[in-house]
Amino acid sequence: MDVPNLGSQALGAFLATAGSLTLADRKLIVDQALLLIESNYVHLPMKEAMYAANPVRRLRLLRTRLDRQTATAMEPEWLFHWQVSSIFHSVRDLHTNYLLPAPFAGQIAFLPFRIQKAHDAGADHYIVTQILSGFHAEGFDVGAEITHWNGIPIARAVAVNGARFAGSNTAANLARGLDSLTLRPLLIQLAPDEEWVTVSFVGNDGAKREVRAHWQVAPNLPPATDHDAVTVAATSMGLDLDSDEKSRAMKLLYRPDVVDLEEGQSSAELAEPVAVEGADIATTMPGVFRARAVNTPSGTFGYVRIFTFNVNDPVAFRDEFVRLTGQLPQNGLIVDVRSNGGGHIFAAEFLLQTMTPRTISPEPVQFINTALNLRIVRRHKDNPTGQIDLGPWHESLEQAAETGATHSAAHPITPAAGANEIGQTYHGPVVLVTDARCYSATDIFAAGFADHRIGRILGVDDSTGAGGANVWTHGLLANLLQLPAPADAESPYRALPNGANLRTAIRRTLRVGAAAGTPVEDYGVQPDALHRMTRNDVLGENVDLLAAAGQMLASMPVRRMDMVIEASATGTATIGLTVAGIDRIDLYLNNRPRISQDVTDGNVRLTLPDVAPGQRLSAYGFAAGELVAARRATI
Repeated sequence: MDVPNLGSQALGAFLATAGSLTLADRKLIVDQALLLIESNYVHLPMKEAMYAANPVRRLRLLRTRLDRQTATAMEPEWLFHWQVSSIFHSVRDLHTNYLLPAPFAGQIAFLPFRIQKAHDAGADHYIVTQILSGFHAEGFDVGAEITHWNGIPIARAVAVNGARFAGSNTAANLARGLDSLTLRPLLIQLAPDEEWVTVSFVGNDGAKREVRAHWQVAPNLPPATDHDAVTVAATSMGLDLDSDEKSRAMKLLYRPDVVDLEEGQSSAELAEPVAVEGADIATTMPGVFRARAVNTPSGTFGYVRIFTFNVNDPVAFRDEFVRLTGQLPQNGLIVDVRSNGGGHIFAAEFLLQTMTPRTISPEPVQFINTALNLRIVRRHKDNPTGQIDLGPWHESLEQAAETGATHSAAHPITPAAGANEIGQTYHGPVVLVTDARCYSATDIFAAGFADHRIGRILGVDDSTGAGGANVWTHGLLANLLQLPAPADAESPYRALPNGANLRTAIRRTLRVGAAAGTPVEDYGVQPDALHRMTRNDVLGENVDLLAAAGQMLASMPVRRMDMVIEASATGTATIGLTVAGIDRIDLYLNNRPRISQDVTDGNVRLTLPDVAPGQRLSAYGFAAGELVAARRATI
């Protein structure tokens, strides 16, 4: 297969290099997996109840079988990887994974095209939407419709494949089953069984044909964060690693322009904004954002696609979002987080404040009460400011030995001060677009959007991916008992062989507001309205999807509250406001009420006496007694 130079090789040739785990290596991996599941995995009781899953028993049985094998008569290594992976998949938790060792880690297996599902005329259709440069087959063009996959009807092939890589709900299963037909991160998914696939399709000319496509393997782009490092970013991750790996792979395969701009560093922040497509607003984060104005039958609105929350600097991420939305139409905003696998939980929750006048309550999280979790939390309960702070969970974990509580007390990961630092900056109505690939920190973002009543949610699937947890790696857990010095000499964590790793949901997230206390895991966030992606959408820049979002925005009230401060040397300040959709303004100075005045749409001037430079001015706009807009500024 002739594809761009990615350092790729045929799947068969790649697999010939695999298979170096010893019997002792395999036993060590299973022992450490048991430790992680029994002592760290926060969702174990819930998964046992919901899915009749018993990963602990299955791991013990596998360990027993390994004891019966010998170094010269072991089962094939691919079978070992399949056994461990299937045990982790059985809990249907995309945060809790077996990460394969070398040579699989850091590699992707791919076919030279991409398929997306479209719903038209009452039926689902599977459409070729992207083809790698260099791959050619008669009639196989963008727009061709896949009918069979290795002789299996395509819808059934998607469902069967989805069952191998279980998500937290049916929509997530099917979405991942479709993605994995053509793209698999070998760090987290088993390599394809077949070296090539035979695809039956109907071309744009209506002719039925078949094409054979060979699997290739290439190195993926590196992750944005070192997930084993003892850092605030690593301990604040809410990330579906499968989606994150695929997102980087899609960029590698189909967006080399963005790869070049980022110079190989995922989610990199550029020194100067760059527009990667003609209609887009220039951004310093081309691998993270896409922003532009979109024309719909209901009007022209702002549109921001957020590809990932996996960034190292959540404040820079928030500020770039504010800068971009400030250049978009202010009468309505579409925020599109489809296929966003999450990332830094701070980044997700810092963004919410910019679209609402309400105070943001970050989602609280809980540990499962175990002796090992208490040991880790006790070690990091008094860290200096700016480092990992596990102190809030310490007391309840200590008490659990007496109370027998299953989970610790619930406290937020995201600092409330950061989640409310700048307040609202966009005052128009907002529609959030989600799908079943939204996971982890993106689930948290969608839940916060709903719980704070920021706007309406338009889903292309029945739910988000339903991943409600903070995730830590085995490497991070081990390091948390080694740092700061002196190391814990009795740490039960052992280094894994050949670069293998494990991940687990360590703290589960709970919703706030009207849904307070409801777990996000397995439930996800349901949309207010549903739009099934059409052929026009998958082949034509989401035309019908944006029309549906625009129709929702047009039905929502438009607010406006611009503010200018004119300070004088006499200790008074004139506050100039331009308002719309607001009937009362309240002014606060350093959080103390100073003025409340009824207003009408248009320009308003208010005089505020007894002011001094540096004081914090907050303006709150109300409509029929409900808070609907806010602005903050410094005198």
